[in-house]
Amino acid sequence: MAFALGAVAFVVALLVSVMLHEGGHLLTAKRFGMKATQYFVGFGPTLWSRTRGETEYGIKAIPLGGFVKIIGYTPLEEVDEADRPRAFYRQPAGRRAIVIAAGVVVNFVFAFVLLMAMAMTVGVREPGTVTTTVDEVSSCVPARLQDGCGGGRPESPAKAAGLRAGDRVLTFNGTRVADWDELRDAIDRAKPGQTVPVAVQRAGVPRPVTLRMRLADVGGEPFVGLSARIVGSGYERTGPVNAAVFAGRAIGRTVRSMGQIVVDLPSAIPKLFTPERQSSPGGQVGSVVGATEVSGQIFSSHSTVRDKIALYLSLVVSVNIFLGALNVVPLLPLDGGHLAVVAYERLRVRINGIRGRPDPGTVDMTKLMPLTYLAVLVLVGLGVLLILADLVNPLQMPQ
Repeated sequence: MAFALGAVAFVVALLVSVMLHEGGHLLTAKRFGMKATQYFVGFGPTLWSRTRGETEYGIKAIPLGGFVKIIGYTPLEEVDEADRPRAFYRQPAGRRAIVIAAGVVVNFVFAFVLLMAMAMTVGVREPGTVTTTVDEVSSCVPARLQDGCGGGRPESPAKAAGLRAGDRVLTFNGTRVADWDELRDAIDRAKPGQTVPVAVQRAGVPRPVTLRMRLADVGGEPFVGLSARIVGSGYERTGPVNAAVFAGRAIGRTVRSMGQIVVDLPSAIPKLFTPERQSSPGGQVGSVVGATEVSGQIFSSHSTVRDKIALYLSLVVSVNIFLGALNVVPLLPLDGGHLAVVAYERLRVRINGIRGRPDPGTVDMTKLMPLTYLAVLVLVGLGVLLILADLVNPLQMPQ
């Protein structure tokens, strides 16, 4: 039930995000006197609609996007003579640019407001210090790092050796460790199948206890089966100014991360259907199906309510930043492509003005159609590939 609630909550958030994006286009178009005849959420058959004024508002059956129909959005459209003065392509370049960019701006503003609200209500999570004290011992060796314990899996090395929650690791394989990073490095230097001595400080025992454990193999990496205790972590609410700073920095970090994902995605595609999918930034990108799955995992996890709210809001923020960033890409049919066309038209006007030539008018969109079809093919193909990967090899929320 909790998983289903999380999935529904994400779908609702996605539709709200799309409504806001398209609403940015609609409101600015109406503000400048352009004629918008339709404002719909979803695609496919119409489930419900109502006409107010000259605009039909409605919901369609497939909740995978939305659209606003503005008369004359490109010169290729046939426009009634009575509507020609209000056609989009006949408006000044500045107004067209504002209408095109409004959807992107709304998504980023919404993400900013959500982050500010989260910082002032839920609070900003302080990372705390990861210690060498054992918080939990895994009961088994999973088939993959993101998997849980299924039937018939062998005991984890930590459990087999007798490691307990509360033990503080002092040395690992003869190497003294003072913090989690040093312990992790010592584990990484070991080899799967190797038997290593581990010295721990145990409550009520005056001397360190030395355990011997035989490391398991998970994906070719040494596996111990323990989680570290974090001290000093928690949430701290902040005021409006600090919340705004937090929101700005968080958006900047997210955009940079998305840039890394784009760079890494081509090399990650071959791993989408393998256990190593989430081993690189590109493999962690998913479709609407994957994001819905993650939202369900958030709601059904054993985390605190505060953690669940923070994770869910962060997911919604990421979706809005993604929608905004994707539409900035200067390729048709994305908003960035239309902005690039407007910018090119203005550049031609200036160059012709310097040369004493007349305004050449709007761009011949027919010449851009092959590139547009290619962009659509790539975007749709990548979307289908990610949906298949999310169905066959779903993303797992970090534990």
